[in-house]
Amino acid sequence: MRIDVEFTSLGATLRGWLYQPDVSLAPVVVMAHGFSATRSMTADKYAEAFYAAGFAVLLYDHRGFGASDGEPRLQVSPWVQARGYRDAVALVSTLDDIDPTRIAVWGDSLSGGVACVAAAVDERISAVVAQVPAFGEKPPPDDADGKLFRALRAAALSPDVLGFGAPIAGPLPVVSVDQVRHPSALKPLTAFRWFSEYGGTLGSEWVNDVTLALGDQPVAWQPGLCASHLGVPVLMLVSPQEEMARANPCVSRIVFDSICSPKEWYAIGGGHFGLLYHPGELFSEAQAIETSFLRRWADGQFQSERNAHPGWSESLQLEAGADHSRVCSEAGMATINGSAEV
Repeated sequence: MRIDVEFTSLGATLRGWLYQPDVSLAPVVVMAHGFSATRSMTADKYAEAFYAAGFAVLLYDHRGFGASDGEPRLQVSPWVQARGYRDAVALVSTLDDIDPTRIAVWGDSLSGGVACVAAAVDERISAVVAQVPAFGEKPPPDDADGKLFRALRAAALSPDVLGFGAPIAGPLPVVSVDQVRHPSALKPLTAFRWFSEYGGTLGSEWVNDVTLALGDQPVAWQPGLCASHLGVPVLMLVSPQEEMARANPCVSRIVFDSICSPKEWYAIGGGHFGLLYHPGELFSEAQAIETSFLRRWADGQFQSERNAHPGWSESLQLEAGADHSRVCSEAGMATINGSAEV
């Protein structure tokens, strides 16, 4: 089903799995895990579902995590991760029997926002799937003249991203059951339960330790700024029960509404981690929605809609019964109960 592959990003060897169906010029999905996780912590189950649907898939560990090399180890830097996506895209673009004009990126949690930024700055990427994406606790600042996005884009394309993200916080545990004596990066019990179960699995290569390069030097990481600059189809899966502050669903909705390319919104239950339990009903629901979106993207349906409606910006609502406006009103725009770093 899969083979081991390696590629270089910022001078380090990144390792992943390539799932390649026996078809000519298959569309491909480039995938990376979420905050501090590894490729074997449910991301591989999504990869298997996409492969079964006829897609090639490259799933890899972010630089400094899991099987991938890179120093400093266990440091979360969205700038470094955005570069990783672009280097992974470069790899699949050269592989036999993969269509370089049909490359999608998939991200979960922090990587959901990172994948959107990668798609906004790299024209080789032609679709995005972002599940429970982290766009921040507050809406992105007004950027009518595009100046802030240009600064974000210049930073994302810089060869010096290894030094970005100061001031740096940590090291500290990813999760902890005792926030008084051992405060952690992720505070809700839902995070502790999921990381303990999946990170504790034999061979996961997960370590309960993380350093955060999420500071504002040279510019703040504000992935929502890329919304109006995305020119590709985007699918967002967002939970109204979201418990992570940096994945505020109201902020995700504001970002979504600013996207002018074909887009789909799907509200799913279970909070931040519900769709990461496999096997499970929420996992099955999420992968079915994502596979459907990717199939229609690969078949060219979104391009047809865009050609038929110049300036197309209508969203296809897949709300699954959720009243999002009510959820936003109850949650407030600044912080969600049980706030934590994501």
